[in-house]
Amino acid sequence: MDYIFTVRRIRNGTFQPEPGQNSFLVVPPEAEDISPAHRIGGAVKKMPDSWARRVLHESKLDHVPEGQPNRGDIVVHIHGFNVSTRKMLRRHRLLAKGLRDQGFEGVVVSYDWPSADKALNYLEDRTDAKITAIRLVDSGITGFAQRQTPDCPINLHIAAHSMGAFVLREAFDDADDRRYVAGHAWNVSQVLLMSADVSAAGMCQHAGKSSSLYRHCTRLTNYNNPHDSVLSLSNIKRLGVASRAGRVGLPDTAPDHAVNVDCGAYFDANRANYADIEYGQHTWYYHDPVFMRDAYETILGISDRSTLATRATIPAALTNRLALVG
Repeated sequence: MDYIFTVRRIRNGTFQPEPGQNSFLVVPPEAEDISPAHRIGGAVKKMPDSWARRVLHESKLDHVPEGQPNRGDIVVHIHGFNVSTRKMLRRHRLLAKGLRDQGFEGVVVSYDWPSADKALNYLEDRTDAKITAIRLVDSGITGFAQRQTPDCPINLHIAAHSMGAFVLREAFDDADDRRYVAGHAWNVSQVLLMSADVSAAGMCQHAGKSSSLYRHCTRLTNYNNPHDSVLSLSNIKRLGVASRAGRVGLPDTAPDHAVNVDCGAYFDANRANYADIEYGQHTWYYHDPVFMRDAYETILGISDRSTLATRATIPAALTNRLALVG
């Protein structure tokens, strides 16, 4: 089964690219798209217990070292702009399978915000992303945090692609400004940003918009690709927008628990593998086993950030800047 938390409006029996109520879905493997028929508990404000129990059950690891408490891992996936529900579900499954193929035993849950399936809807998508972002925290992350138990801690992680990074940053910033959410303990372990559609300069340690994101995670890993033309300043949809972290990387002023992995040389050497994929230079992460291996080891924290076999140091670079290698 696939687990989806969507905030799209329902009209005429289908999900639409406009903000709506919360719906928590259990999608059968044969389904090619999500449907209101997949909802658990109908349209709700908070995470239903029955849905949460199923996700938490799927998250528990089968192989826990002797003497340690049971644990679980949940990866919350946040898609980018220009993504239909059908496309979101495909990418959700690609990420889940890619991690599973590397040995991941937890569960992937997608947060589906109301993106349209039109490239020229960039600004409208950005507005809808900002409007609905807070629900990622107050109806999603805190829903899992409140269900933590001493005998089975849950490690919550986030993998955000493209404008999904903007959704994530806005959600964390809004949550810190709201008394109800701020009054509850909530944190995530690993944050992975792929092709992040946020200003690189705005990801410095003390930037107002990013400080909450850094404060509420154990480690943030940003994967950038300088060959990503979707994030290029010359792209007509983003005329006048500052350089993006998913293209140029994190600034040198990012905090110590943030690391940048430059994927440019690796992608360039393997770009032929993604020539037939829509926006391959922007979405290749979902299809690449080397990236999935790096993401898997990052999520589990099984190695130091600079010693992963999939990474190499960059000469004369700061310690938080590494490169993806085959």
